[in-house]
Amino acid sequence: MRATFAVPHLTTHVLDATRGTPAAGIDLVLTTVDGDVIAAGTTDTDGRAALGPDVLPRGDLQLRFDTGAYHRAVGVPAFHPFVVVAFTVSGTAHLHVPLLLSPFAYSTYRGS
Repeated sequence: MRATFAVPHLTTHVLDATRGTPAAGIDLVLTTVDGDVIAAGTTDTDGRAALGPDVLPRGDLQLRFDTGAYHRAVGVPAFHPFVVVAFTVSGTAHLHVPLLLSPFAYSTYRGS
């Protein structure tokens, strides 16, 4: 049986594709596109974090990952000092925004 979330907040999971491990300690900021901060946090030892209020505001939001500080902490030169993932909230469903990270590339998608 698949677990479901009781509240429609945002979660993320960051994986370091180069090291083959979760990316722990990445600072995150969830904002509106106008820059108003909704929530902030840091990925845990499993590379996961939950952010935001129980109900996210509808509209366009941005999730910023401080990838440059992470790469400096693990001693790897990197091209992207940060990653911003923009997405649209159109309802009250739980949102999961995973990030697959390497020093010179990243990918993301709408997770479940």
